Amino acid sequence: MASPPLVVGVDGSEPSIRAAEWAADEATRHGLPLRLVYASLWQRYEGAALAARLSRPDGQVMAENILGATVERIRLRTPDLRVTTDVPHEDAVDALLREGEEAFALVTGSRGRSEFADLLLGSVSLAVAARARVPAVVVRGDKAGLDGAHGRILLGVGDTDIDSAAVRFAFAEALLRRCELDVVRAWRCPSHDTADHPLLADDSAQYHEAQASELLDAALAAAVAAHPGVPVRRVVTEGPARKVLTSRSAVADLLVVGAHRRHRQFGMQLGRVAHTVLHHAACPVAVVPESESASEGTMP
Repeated sequence: MASPPLVVGVDGSEPSIRAAEWAADEATRHGLPLRLVYASLWQRYEGAALAARLSRPDGQVMAENILGATVERIRLRTPDLRVTTDVPHEDAVDALLREGEEAFALVTGSRGRSEFADLLLGSVSLAVAARARVPAVVVRGDKAGLDGAHGRILLGVGDTDIDSAAVRFAFAEALLRRCELDVVRAWRCPSHDTADHPLLADDSAQYHEAQASELLDAALAAAVAAHPGVPVRRVVTEGPARKVLTSRSAVADLLVVGAHRRHRQFGMQLGRVAHTVLHHAACPVAVVPESESASEGTMP
């Protein structure tokens, strides 16, 4: 049976080229084929003019040229990688989500060619991360993170991440990269715990820290047993998870967070943590969906 491809969306922009190069390295690590997809609605805008000329439409020519140039860059970088391409005539989000039905993961750049330069995250990348049924990686960050120079995967663990898909994904990545796994569980002490009893503040903090530590151990138990060769650093720290993870992403090569589907709603609902790190992380971010039967939960 053929291996599922790693699918990356390209459009000729610098972020999409970086995403394609990152995806090529990732596909090589996993021994997977790479599929480049340039989705375009050029037919909608050029259809009326097609009858007036016999040449191929400008939009199709541009898409094919961009794909060809990207393939050449990837072949210079990873000459043995199997690469296929497609130019579907449809909306980029719809095309990537459809491709994702048979993919190992979906990869996008942080912004597209048509996005404003000052946007932190493009609309296509955000929509794909929010709705994909497979892991969705938004490639962003500095050169060290993109090149994997830190030797560290960062994993954020939430309330319901007991042997979750995100935990398993992070361990698999750390094993393939032969790097350290930095696992973080953030906790916060509710203000009402100590408002009336300021002398109990230390005891309350210790209680919530101990609970966070117990949850972290439970979340990792199965994955640690299955991957004894992966060095794991457990971190339990006070503060908002989205801020803690964003800060620690500066010394990581990949940040992994889970996303949990809500019952009776279409697609995946991104919580504050995933939404924040997708916009502000200093390294690529993988959003890993849980199954629809999994309960909803986010880090505090």
